[in-house]
Amino acid sequence: MKESRPVFSLCPMITLLTLSLGMTAACAEEPFAAGSRWMTGDWDGARQTLLEQGYDLTLNYTNELGWNADGGFNQDRKVTYADDLLFGLGVDLQRTFGWEDASLQLYITNRNGEDITNQRLIDPRSGQLTSTQEVWGRGSIWRLAELSYRQKFLDDRLSLRAGRFGLGEFGEFPCDFQNLLFCGNTGGSSTGTVWYNFPVSQWGLQLKYQLTAELAVQAAVFEQNPSLQSNDSGFKMSFSGGKGVIMPVEAIYTTAQGLRGLPAEVRLGAFVSTADADDVYMGADGQPQPLTPEGGYERHSTSHGFWTVLRQQVALVGNDPDRPVELFTQAHFNQKDTSYIRSSLNVGMTIQGPFDSRPSDQLGIALGRVEVSPRFEKRQALLNAMSGIGSYDDPGFIPVQDKEYSAEVFYGVQATKWLMVRPNLQYVRHPGGVDEVDDAVVVGLKIQTRF
Repeated sequence: MKESRPVFSLCPMITLLTLSLGMTAACAEEPFAAGSRWMTGDWDGARQTLLEQGYDLTLNYTNELGWNADGGFNQDRKVTYADDLLFGLGVDLQRTFGWEDASLQLYITNRNGEDITNQRLIDPRSGQLTSTQEVWGRGSIWRLAELSYRQKFLDDRLSLRAGRFGLGEFGEFPCDFQNLLFCGNTGGSSTGTVWYNFPVSQWGLQLKYQLTAELAVQAAVFEQNPSLQSNDSGFKMSFSGGKGVIMPVEAIYTTAQGLRGLPAEVRLGAFVSTADADDVYMGADGQPQPLTPEGGYERHSTSHGFWTVLRQQVALVGNDPDRPVELFTQAHFNQKDTSYIRSSLNVGMTIQGPFDSRPSDQLGIALGRVEVSPRFEKRQALLNAMSGIGSYDDPGFIPVQDKEYSAEVFYGVQATKWLMVRPNLQYVRHPGGVDEVDDAVVVGLKIQTRF
């Protein structure tokens, strides 16, 4: 057996020196130490000093691997990776400049890689409904993900946020799973043409008011600017290309005494976009658009949708409040006339610290469904009928999309405080919502690191 060697530390020397001078000192967190919050340590105490002075530096990295172990449209085996590098700076303006209850937040991201879902699982003649590698998307580019100012008023009951950011705090939900259907809020994945989640940012103003200890409401107005999705707009600051605004509202109920006396959270929200939207089926002349394509689509002056989120702890492992068993469900519904995706739904469970010997590990399981708008499905069927192509195997056939089902189970190993490794197994039924595509099995691996 290889002899283990202790990690060399300057901490005892620093402690002795400071004590001899009549001073006290905290031990610095060494690089790569399992108990450190960061891979690179706290830079001989400099990082902790910055935190105390009001400067919070972030450098996080997420890598996700996907292997199509079975099924899908293209059954050639391939391993794809997608990753995200996040740089952040939070400034507590009360500590730095004496501005009470004020702060600034800056995030810059860089994404790269491929997604096994569109590389192998879906029929390229159809659209993609979700992703088995959630960190992929919005371009392999650098982006300004957030530059915002926050201010609290009225004894912290009213919060203001202004600047460049996304809609991620509406329908807010953690991102522990690798499948996009179970990661974060469902608005960005279900209404991606008008609702831009992290890392796309847009100009916005958001207000949140705490009505009671358990009930809060929030609302916001964001620019609706499709050009922000393009690869050359990662740091775009102007309003050019804007088409309107998107306005979400949400009620949030949180209680420490939910089912069985355990914490729970309920969210109910809705949004409206004032950007003109094409109908997914009807033409401008009142006929189905495929019959008279030269006339264009029927236009709608608004589009809208709503969502719900429910999270409820149902048990505590070892009666430890830091090891909850939580059930969750999310649902999102869009206007069927203007949205390619009609609805999404998921249910699942997470267990923090499933084993006494691994109290920081996590186990998760989830099931979900994405449904294409029936009007869009009707348009695809009509195009096939008009062309006289009735066979899926014909290259000119347009696959008719309906529902895609996903499932994922993961086990997250908290290897150190700064490293989480989550192997996962995913099952996708009817990839892309196309019945003719074989069900797929994807083996994934999600790695998250704080440098």
